[in-house]
Parts: sequence; C-alpha cells; structure tokens
Amino acid sequence: MSNTAVLQPGTQPGWKIDRFIVTTALAGFALLGLLIWLETAPFMVALFAIGTVLGMALFHGAFGFTAGWRNLVVKKRGAGMRAQLLLFALSSLVMVPMLNSGQPGLTGNIAPVGTSLVVGSFLFGIGMQLGGGCGSGTLFTVGAGNIRMVVTLIFFIAGAVLGSINLPWWLDQPGFDPVPLVNTFGVSGAILVQFIGLGLIAWWVNRIERKAHGSVERDELLWKGQSHGPLRTLVSGRWPFTWAILILAAGNALTLAIGGAPWSVTFAFNVWGAKALEVVGVNMSQFEFWTWDYPAMALKDSVLTNIPSVMNIGLLLGAMLAAGLANRFNEASRNRPEGRQFLAAVVGGLLLGYGARLGFGCNIGALFSGIASASLHAWIWFACAFAGSLIGIRLRPWFRLPN
Repeated sequence: MSNTAVLQPGTQPGWKIDRFIVTTALAGFALLGLLIWLETAPFMVALFAIGTVLGMALFHGAFGFTAGWRNLVVKKRGAGMRAQLLLFALSSLVMVPMLNSGQPGLTGNIAPVGTSLVVGSFLFGIGMQLGGGCGSGTLFTVGAGNIRMVVTLIFFIAGAVLGSINLPWWLDQPGFDPVPLVNTFGVSGAILVQFIGLGLIAWWVNRIERKAHGSVERDELLWKGQSHGPLRTLVSGRWPFTWAILILAAGNALTLAIGGAPWSVTFAFNVWGAKALEVVGVNMSQFEFWTWDYPAMALKDSVLTNIPSVMNIGLLLGAMLAAGLANRFNEASRNRPEGRQFLAAVVGGLLLGYGARLGFGCNIGALFSGIASASLHAWIWFACAFAGSLIGIRLRPWFRLPN
C-alpha cells in the first residue's frame, strides 16, 4: 500500500499527503515534547513548538538565504534578498525596543568585531554556496529529506567543533569589543540607521534587477490567488514571502520573550559534536572554549535543556511535517550527491561550521538576530559573508553544482 493518501472531504481535490512522514513527524513532536516537559519546564516546550513552526515556515516559504543571494548574483533577480531585508527591518522594529525596554533577563546577539568575525563570516559565505544552505537552510532541507544536506550537516557539526577549539586563538587577534548601535544612536536612532542601511541595500538590489530585466518583480511578496486556494497553500503549497516573513519575525520575537535571547542555530551544532566526541572518549574540557561558563554548562547538561538544540530539533520536525503534508519528502530524498557534489557537501559543511563558530553564528544568529539586536557586528558579518558567497558561487560549477 502506498504511503500517500488523498485528503478526505473538506479539502481540495487531489490534495495528497505522505501519511508515513506526517505520522512520524507528529509522533516525534509528541514524544520529544513530552520528554522536554518532563525534563525541563513548560517554557522549553513552547520554544520547541516555536522551532517546529519556524521549520514549517522555512520549508513552505522556501526561505533560504543561500538561494536568495545566488539568484541576485547569477540571475539578477532580487526577490529573495528583498524578503530578507524586509524581515530584518520588521524584526529590528520589534526587537530593538524589546531589548532596551528595561525588562530583566533579555540579552541581544551582540558580538565583538575583529579578525575572527571577518574571517569566519567570509568562510561561512563560501560554505553556504558549496554546502547548499546556511544554518537554518541546512536544517530545514535535512528535515525535508534531502540526502546531500545530511552530509553537509554532519560536516557542519564537525567544522563547528573544530572552530570551537581554535576560537580562543582567533579572539586573541586584532579586534575590539561589541558595538551596540543603541549606545551611540539611542533606540529610535539605531532603528532609523538600520532602516537606512537596509533601504540602501534594497535600492542596490532593485538597481541590479532593473538593469538586467528592465523592471523589478513586485508580486513575490503576496499570494497570487492560486486556483487551489489559500488554505491549501498554507498547508501544502509554496507560501508568498510575506507569510514567511511574518512568522519568522514573530518566532524570533517570541524566542526572545520566552527564552531571554534571540533565535540562534549553530551553537547547538557545537554541543552535538562535542557530546559525540565525549561519548567516544575525548575529554572536551581540555579545550579552553569548553571551560567557559555557557559552553561548559551546555556540554554537561542534556541537549533537551539547551534552547538552540531544542529549537533545532523542532525545526527539523516542522520541516519534515511540512514536506509530508506537501507530499514532497520523497522528492527531496532522491537528491543523492555523487563525486564532486559529495565533496562540495563535505568542504561546504566544514567551512560552514568553522566559519559560524569564528563569526559568532550563521545567517540566523549572527545576521538576522544580530540586526534585530542592533549590533554592528551583524552588518560586518553581512558584508563579509556576501563576499565569501561570491567566491562560492564561482566555485560551484567545478563541483558540478548548478547555478
């Protein structure tokens, strides 16, 4: 019997789901939700649920930073970039005031500026294009069954652990302390400065697209009135970017309100890799990074008490559920890497992990949440990662990856 079933009355004709994948994802969510509830506290279950919704939004909205940057460079189309800029603007408008409201226990993603940041973000940009995704992009495509991205994720984790071992040396190189823009411009001024910066980038993106195609596509943000209706689009279709933007922005703000810090992804990879090494007998406390308070605590405790880990697991299950509801899980699982494509996943994954650790995060933790925290380091990360991405795009044909 096939695992694919047609939905029953009340749904659109021909609307199919993959029953096995949907059932597996829901069972995983229920089981892990119960374990998190028993081992931690209700607020962690809420963060787990937020991660699940974010995974669904990333999948349905096809909201990958990597493809958006590549489409601008190769196809001269800026829809993906415009969506990202709108996301940053909305989150900045909401989260900068939250972080500076005086409410205790809220901490922004604000990091030092220096050699580590520049090198790490540049390497991450190369890795994005070779590995096939950023931090969140890797997770939601793995959750949707992409075999090549499983390879990328494994080496992403390996690179992150290696980066954690080397990070203290990199932090000794030239640099300076974190620069919160609020300290210089105030809350309203920091938001305004960031809006100006995002507006200038949007103008540049539109100029590139208009020069290449004569006009700018304006309809990518809204639902175009597909014949199957908005309900089917919500559950199993390709979302307009506006839907994904609203959910991602709300998810990050809720993560801050509930967890005390903005959304981040890649620190969990450090924890997973370090715990795996300890299982096979490696004493990670011999490395300086793993003696620092937060990493040491995360290494000692269960992954179910670590917010990035819990949200990442939710993200994987959310993407899996979305792929099952859209009957697209098997479609993604057929993408098996061979030869140079496999090598690209290995090299890309290592660069992603190493770069994320040196650069204080990925497109989510360093860029999205960094701008939402009004941190100067996020803007430098953006520029250096984009420069690295240009190199990665040029390298893709050698690895037999399509541009």
